[in-house]
Amino acid sequence: MENWLGFFTDNGGIIFTMLGIAIAVVFSGMGSARGVGETGAAAAALLKDQPEKFAQAIILQLLPGTQGLYGFLVGFLMYLRLSPDLSLAQGFQYLVAGIPVGLVGWISARYQGQVATSGLQILAKRPEKMTNAIVLSVMVETYAILALLISIFLLFSVK
Repeated sequence: MENWLGFFTDNGGIIFTMLGIAIAVVFSGMGSARGVGETGAAAAALLKDQPEKFAQAIILQLLPGTQGLYGFLVGFLMYLRLSPDLSLAQGFQYLVAGIPVGLVGWISARYQGQVATSGLQILAKRPEKMTNAIVLSVMVETYAILALLISIFLLFSVK
Protein backbone atom coordinates (compact mmCIF):
# COMPACT_ATOMS: atom_id res chain seq x y z
CA MET A 1 0.00 0.00 0.00
CA GLU A 2 2.80 2.42 0.85
CA ASN A 3 4.49 1.75 -2.50
CA TRP A 4 1.27 2.55 -4.34
CA LEU A 5 0.72 5.78 -2.40
CA GLY A 6 4.34 6.78 -2.91
CA PHE A 7 4.06 6.16 -6.63
CA PHE A 8 0.87 8.21 -6.80
CA THR A 9 2.23 11.15 -4.82
CA ASP A 10 5.44 11.13 -6.88
CA ASN A 11 3.67 10.84 -10.24
CA GLY A 12 0.16 12.18 -9.57
CA GLY A 13 0.84 15.44 -11.40
CA ILE A 14 1.70 13.63 -14.61
CA ILE A 15 -1.15 11.14 -14.19
CA PHE A 16 -3.80 13.84 -13.71
CA THR A 17 -2.37 15.92 -16.55
CA MET A 18 -2.53 12.93 -18.89
CA LEU A 19 -6.12 12.35 -17.82
CA GLY A 20 -6.87 15.99 -18.63
CA ILE A 21 -5.29 15.56 -22.07
CA ALA A 22 -7.34 12.41 -22.65
CA ILE A 23 -10.62 14.07 -21.62
CA ALA A 24 -9.99 17.10 -23.85
CA VAL A 25 -8.98 15.08 -26.91
CA VAL A 26 -11.12 11.94 -26.64
CA PHE A 27 -14.50 13.44 -25.80
CA SER A 28 -14.32 16.35 -28.25
CA GLY A 29 -13.00 13.96 -30.89
CA MET A 30 -15.85 11.51 -30.31
CA GLY A 31 -18.42 14.27 -30.73
CA SER A 32 -16.76 15.57 -33.88
CA ALA A 33 -16.49 12.12 -35.39
CA ARG A 34 -20.17 11.52 -34.82
CA GLY A 35 -21.24 14.94 -36.11
CA VAL A 36 -19.05 14.77 -39.20
CA GLY A 37 -20.11 11.17 -39.85
CA GLU A 38 -23.82 11.91 -39.55
CA THR A 39 -23.62 14.93 -41.82
CA GLY A 40 -21.39 13.08 -44.28
CA ALA A 41 -23.88 10.24 -44.59
CA ALA A 42 -26.69 12.69 -45.29
CA ALA A 43 -24.49 14.61 -47.74
CA ALA A 44 -23.76 11.40 -49.64
CA ALA A 45 -27.49 10.80 -50.01
CA LEU A 46 -27.95 14.32 -51.37
CA LEU A 47 -24.97 14.12 -53.72
CA LYS A 48 -26.16 10.97 -55.48
CA ASP A 49 -28.93 13.08 -57.05
CA GLN A 50 -27.26 16.51 -57.01
CA PRO A 51 -23.47 16.01 -57.32
CA GLU A 52 -22.93 19.66 -58.26
CA LYS A 53 -23.62 20.61 -54.63
CA PHE A 54 -20.50 18.88 -53.30
CA ALA A 55 -18.65 22.08 -52.32
CA GLN A 56 -21.57 23.40 -50.26
CA ALA A 57 -22.22 20.00 -48.67
CA ILE A 58 -18.60 19.61 -47.57
CA ILE A 59 -18.76 22.97 -45.78
CA LEU A 60 -21.68 21.75 -43.69
CA GLN A 61 -19.94 18.44 -43.04
CA LEU A 62 -16.75 20.09 -41.82
CA LEU A 63 -18.42 22.34 -39.24
CA PRO A 64 -18.88 19.69 -36.49
CA GLY A 65 -15.21 18.77 -36.85
CA THR A 66 -13.95 21.95 -35.23
CA GLN A 67 -14.71 20.77 -31.70
CA GLY A 68 -12.23 17.93 -32.14
CA LEU A 69 -9.63 20.49 -33.16
CA TYR A 70 -10.35 22.57 -30.07
CA GLY A 71 -9.87 19.54 -27.84
CA PHE A 72 -6.66 18.65 -29.66
CA LEU A 73 -5.35 22.20 -29.18
CA VAL A 74 -5.99 22.13 -25.42
CA GLY A 75 -4.57 18.62 -25.13
CA PHE A 76 -1.46 19.65 -27.05
CA LEU A 77 -0.95 22.72 -24.87
CA MET A 78 -1.19 20.50 -21.79
CA TYR A 79 1.19 17.99 -23.36
CA LEU A 80 3.78 20.74 -23.78
CA ARG A 81 3.59 21.34 -20.03
CA LEU A 82 4.17 17.71 -19.03
CA SER A 83 7.10 17.47 -16.68
CA PRO A 84 8.26 15.12 -13.94
CA ASP A 85 8.17 18.14 -11.63
CA LEU A 86 4.39 18.59 -11.83
CA SER A 87 2.79 18.57 -8.42
CA LEU A 88 -0.37 16.66 -7.64
CA ALA A 89 -2.26 19.97 -7.35
CA GLN A 90 -1.00 21.17 -10.74
CA GLY A 91 -1.96 17.87 -12.35
CA PHE A 92 -5.45 18.15 -10.90
CA GLN A 93 -5.72 21.71 -12.26
CA TYR A 94 -4.77 20.45 -15.73
CA LEU A 95 -7.35 17.71 -15.43
CA VAL A 96 -10.03 20.29 -14.63
CA ALA A 97 -8.83 22.47 -17.55
CA GLY A 98 -9.52 19.64 -20.00
CA ILE A 99 -13.09 19.07 -18.87
CA PRO A 100 -14.88 22.09 -20.44
CA VAL A 101 -13.52 21.65 -23.96
CA GLY A 102 -13.88 17.88 -23.78
CA LEU A 103 -17.45 17.66 -22.53
CA VAL A 104 -18.91 20.71 -24.25
CA GLY A 105 -17.08 19.76 -27.44
CA TRP A 106 -18.57 16.27 -27.27
CA ILE A 107 -22.13 17.50 -26.87
CA SER A 108 -21.95 20.52 -29.18
CA ALA A 109 -20.36 18.58 -32.04
CA ARG A 110 -23.15 16.03 -31.89
CA TYR A 111 -25.83 18.71 -31.97
CA GLN A 112 -23.99 20.71 -34.60
CA GLY A 113 -23.94 17.57 -36.73
CA GLN A 114 -27.72 17.32 -36.39
CA VAL A 115 -28.18 20.97 -37.38
CA ALA A 116 -25.74 20.64 -40.30
CA THR A 117 -27.55 17.51 -41.45
CA SER A 118 -30.83 19.42 -41.41
CA GLY A 119 -29.08 22.23 -43.27
CA LEU A 120 -28.54 19.83 -46.14
CA GLN A 121 -32.31 19.94 -46.68
CA ILE A 122 -32.00 23.68 -47.24
CA LEU A 123 -29.19 23.03 -49.70
CA ALA A 124 -31.27 20.41 -51.53
CA LYS A 125 -34.38 22.57 -51.99
CA ARG A 126 -33.15 26.18 -51.76
CA PRO A 127 -29.40 26.35 -52.44
CA GLU A 128 -29.51 30.16 -52.51
CA LYS A 129 -30.27 30.00 -48.76
CA MET A 130 -27.10 28.01 -47.98
CA THR A 131 -25.83 30.84 -45.77
CA ASN A 132 -28.84 30.31 -43.49
CA ALA A 133 -27.86 26.67 -43.01
CA ILE A 134 -24.30 27.66 -42.14
CA VAL A 135 -25.42 30.32 -39.65
CA LEU A 136 -27.76 27.89 -37.92
CA SER A 137 -24.96 25.37 -37.57
CA VAL A 138 -22.41 27.93 -36.41
CA MET A 139 -24.74 29.02 -33.58
CA VAL A 140 -24.12 25.67 -31.90
CA GLU A 141 -20.37 26.23 -32.34
CA THR A 142 -20.57 29.29 -30.07
CA TYR A 143 -20.71 27.12 -26.97
CA ALA A 144 -17.72 25.06 -28.04
CA ILE A 145 -15.74 28.28 -28.51
CA LEU A 146 -16.73 29.47 -25.03
CA ALA A 147 -15.64 26.13 -23.55
CA LEU A 148 -12.36 26.36 -25.46
CA LEU A 149 -11.71 29.80 -23.98
CA ILE A 150 -12.47 28.62 -20.44
CA SER A 151 -10.18 25.61 -20.87
CA ILE A 152 -7.40 27.87 -22.13
CA PHE A 153 -7.91 30.32 -19.26
CA LEU A 154 -7.79 27.44 -16.76
CA LEU A 155 -4.74 25.97 -18.47
CA PHE A 156 -2.77 29.19 -18.28
CA SER A 157 -3.78 29.82 -14.66
CA VAL A 158 -1.89 26.71 -13.45
CA LYS A 159 1.12 27.77 -11.42
